[in-house]
Amino acid sequence: MTGRIRVVIAEPGLDGPDRGAEVVARALRDAGMEVIYTGLHQTPEQIVQTALQEDADAVGLAIPSGAHLTLIPKVLELFKERDAQDVLVFGGGTVPETDIAALTELGVAKVFAPGTTSQEIVDWVRESVPDSEAAES
Repeated sequence: MTGRIRVVIAEPGLDGPDRGAEVVARALRDAGMEVIYTGLHQTPEQIVQTALQEDADAVGLAIPSGAHLTLIPKVLELFKERDAQDVLVFGGGTVPETDIAALTELGVAKVFAPGTTSQEIVDWVRESVPDSEAAES
């Protein structure tokens, strides 16, 4: 892998507030990563298409609405259909602890709960993207 870590930040579904997604996008960008922020009201298909077009290393999904058990599995399914399971998928929002375990079983690499610091997310992405140390130099 060459270049900077590329991360797509998206908010699928009909959620209105996107402050959390914007904060994470800004923190990753300020940490030297290339961030593609898709904005609100993205379909799983749009998110996967953007990630593939942008050659993203990771996709962060912000879902405060509670639709995480519907939307995130659809994103994972679409990546699988396109043989792109190497894209790291993580999420955040108000997700009950029992649902975090279910999402992890489905293939979500990490779910960040409310109160997680931006630095924790930055550190996790750096540690989790393969060859990220080489990419950041």
